[in-house]
This record gives sequence, structure tokens and C-alpha cells, in this order.
Amino acid sequence: MSLEQEYSSPAELQKEELKKLLIKSANTAIGKKYGFKLILKEFRKPNKDFYRAFSSMVPIYDYEKIYKEWWYRLKDGERNITWPGAIRYFALTSGTSGASSKYIPISGDMVRAIRKTGVRQILSLSKYDLPDDLFTKGILMLGGSTDLDFNGTFFSGDLSGITAGRLPIWFQRFYKPGKQISRNKNWGEKLDQIVEMAPKWDIGIIVGVPAWLQILLEKIIERYQLSTIHDIWPNLQIFVHGGVSFEPYKKGFEKLLAHPLIYMETYLASEGFLAFQALPDRRSMRLVLNNGIFYEFIPFKDENFDENGEVKEGARTLKIDEIEENVDYGLLISTCSGAWRYLIGDVIRFVSLEESEIIITGRTKHFLSLCGEHLSMDNMNRAIEMVGEEQNLNIKEFTVIGLPHGSLFKHHWFVGTDDEIDQEELVKQIDEKLKILNDDYVVERQHALKEVSCTVLSPRYFYDWLRAQGKEGGQNKFPRVLKKEKMTQWLEFLKDNNIEI
Repeated sequence: MSLEQEYSSPAELQKEELKKLLIKSANTAIGKKYGFKLILKEFRKPNKDFYRAFSSMVPIYDYEKIYKEWWYRLKDGERNITWPGAIRYFALTSGTSGASSKYIPISGDMVRAIRKTGVRQILSLSKYDLPDDLFTKGILMLGGSTDLDFNGTFFSGDLSGITAGRLPIWFQRFYKPGKQISRNKNWGEKLDQIVEMAPKWDIGIIVGVPAWLQILLEKIIERYQLSTIHDIWPNLQIFVHGGVSFEPYKKGFEKLLAHPLIYMETYLASEGFLAFQALPDRRSMRLVLNNGIFYEFIPFKDENFDENGEVKEGARTLKIDEIEENVDYGLLISTCSGAWRYLIGDVIRFVSLEESEIIITGRTKHFLSLCGEHLSMDNMNRAIEMVGEEQNLNIKEFTVIGLPHGSLFKHHWFVGTDDEIDQEELVKQIDEKLKILNDDYVVERQHALKEVSCTVLSPRYFYDWLRAQGKEGGQNKFPRVLKKEKMTQWLEFLKDNNIEI
């Protein structure tokens, strides 16, 4: 599979993948409604009509739309709705965009696809200069509980809990924290149990969301009075992370190490395993083109997306051989779990078309553009990373809100650090870095974006707020931009904690 991708054109692989998905789903309710069999006839023609047929006959969906029209029926146990058979597993997302958790269907085909891509990532380690005995060490995966909720019809929980509960036998002897601790739903207790067991394990690879892994390593170091985590896990060499940019965390994280780790980024969303870092010393990931997912790309421009990050009527969609490098695209996916032309909410950019290498630059809803400043998560992460480096600050979390300022606008930053820093100086530095990174920002700072302000607070408030939202632990991360209801909840939370803004 890996070699097939290496020696085939991306367009060929993707055409074949869409064909497989349509054939398998032709007799489902959605397949009958949108004429999948008619679309499949176009695949026999030598031109590109297959994509025109698919994109004109099947509408674009976001979560709310596909749930209200189709997926709610899966939760009632109905079969053959958007994918053959019944769906027995639903991944609950952390809901960084919307208000409440989303139920994402996970088919048996998707579990197998995720496992296959995971094996491909493990095999890619052969390209790294690693000692042979690393592959005999433990792999600590800090994820959601494997004790899933069952309501009589389906199981639900974190995707990491669903997949960790169904690991291949050969992998289980390396897997930590092991079945018993993994079942624990109490996040604080689970961390304490891992801390307790830490001296008994020889960990070579850690896997998880940066913020929570950093908290865990700090707890282990404090509990056993260590200088660094390598005092207890001398063979720790690799950190596999995903779900959020690692750059803002890197400085604080490296203070916990005796020597640098190899960082490997993954793009494992609740909807599927889309990409992973396939080569050392790159900041990009390789899109997986032949394992149950068909991709479409919408240029992330005002003509295609509104100010809330929703796709506009008549937005232009492209397939993989129609895109350009260094352009931001909203991502649509059709999958072997029954998502169809589904707006996943991420914005990506190709850095190499030839190798299908991408970076994630943000979320469609986490761009801040009150007046045309087009500030992306990538800009924000880079600015925080640069300021952290220059000022020697350990910034653990941050978020930004946009507010009216008289008849114009302002940005207000909330920065989580326990280091001493002057707020005025910090926001001035952030502002300067953003001007270097983003031309639109420079223009709007001279016109409509009249003020940028900042509140520095302890990182614990970020984690307390996540806990109050029922979003503590595992796959949950703090949104980089807060809007509407989430912004109101955050501001009220700070007011209740006597933090002035």
C-alpha cells in the first residue's frame, strides 16, 4: 500500500479510491438518493467527467447537515444509510468549533483503515536513524478511555478509546498504560495511575496531545524528584503528536528532556487517519491517498467561505490534480465510514504536490478576520513560538477573541504562562511578529483593527475551563480562537474567577 502510493500518481490513486467508495455504497440510502450507480458509469470514460458527475450530484455537507439528514438514523440502529451495514461505534469529538460533542460514525472498515495507516507510520520509522532495540520498548499512548458508553444500540467515546480497545494482538505487549488504566474515565485518576506505574515501564515512544503529555511528564518529574523525564525513561526517543500544532509547546516541553526527541506529527481526526509525517526533519505530513478517503479542496477565500467559516453556495471544489502549492484549502472528505463531501473543518496547504505533503494551517472557524486581517492558526502559533523563543517564556496555552472597539475592532489575547512577563510588552511583541507573518494584518492594524490587548494568566485556568466544559483530557484541546457562545462562556468563567480583562 505504501509502495503503491510512492509509485502511482495521486490522481490515479484518488480516482480509484472514490470508485471503491461509490461501489461499496451504491445500495445505501444516500447512494440511491444521489445516483451513485449513475456517477460510476462516468468512470469508464477517458475524460474527467467522473468528478464533475460526483461533485454536481452529491451536495457538500457539514456535520449539522449530514447529521440531521442521515447520521441520526445510524444512532437509531438503522442499516445501510450512508455506509453498508449498521454502525456500532461513534467517536465523540472534543467539539472545539461547535457548542456540544459531535457523534462521528466509525465503521469496521474505518477501524481497519486507521490501523493500516498506523502500521504505515510505524514502518516509516525505518527512514530514521534509530537503535534496533527501540522497537522492543514500551509505547505510551495517552488517549481517551477504552471503557466506551453503550446505550443498547451503539458504543460511543473518544476515537483513541475506540481504536486502543481494538489493537492488534502483536501490539498489545508494547502498549502502555495497558488495558486496566486505559479503561479509567476519570482523567485525573488516570494520570495519577500512570505516574505510579512510570518507574516500572521502559518507554521509547510517547503518543498524544502536547498539552496533556506535558502535564503528565511534569507530574512524573515532580513525584520522583527527577531532573528530566530521561532519568526514569532513558530510552525515550520519539514523540508522536497530533490534533494541535506542537510549535507553541516546544520550548516548555524541551525543558523536561535531557536530550531532544524525534517529533512525528500525525493527522488523525475523528473522521479518519488523513496524513502522517513520513520523513525526518520535515514540518509536513504525507496525505494518505489509497486507504478509504477521497479528498476535495476548496480554495480558502472570501468567495468560497463566509466570515463564520461556512462554505458558500456554489463554492469551487477541486480534486488533487487541480491544486497548487502554497495555497490554503478547506478540506472535504468522503470516507469508508459514510462521510460524503464532508467539510472536516481544517485548512491545509500543500508544500509538495509531487509527494502530496501538506501542513495544517488552521480551522475554517478558527481564523480571525473581523475586518480582513485573515489571521490563521498557523500565524498565531508561529508568533507565540517566536516570542517564547526570544523572551525565554514557557507559554503553555493561548487563545484570541475579536471584539468591537468603538466603531472599529480589537483583538484580545489570553496567554497561559507561569513566567513573569509584562502584559503590555508581551502583546507588543506578539503584534510585531504577526506583522512580519501576515501582510493583511499589517494593513488592518493601520485601519480597522485599532487595538490589540492581552491578559496573562496561569495555564491552570485553561484546563479548569476545559474541565468545566466536560472536555478534560485525552483528545481535547483548547480552541485557539473563541467566538460567539464559546467566547461568552470563557469571559463569564474568567469573571467568576475574578480575573480582570
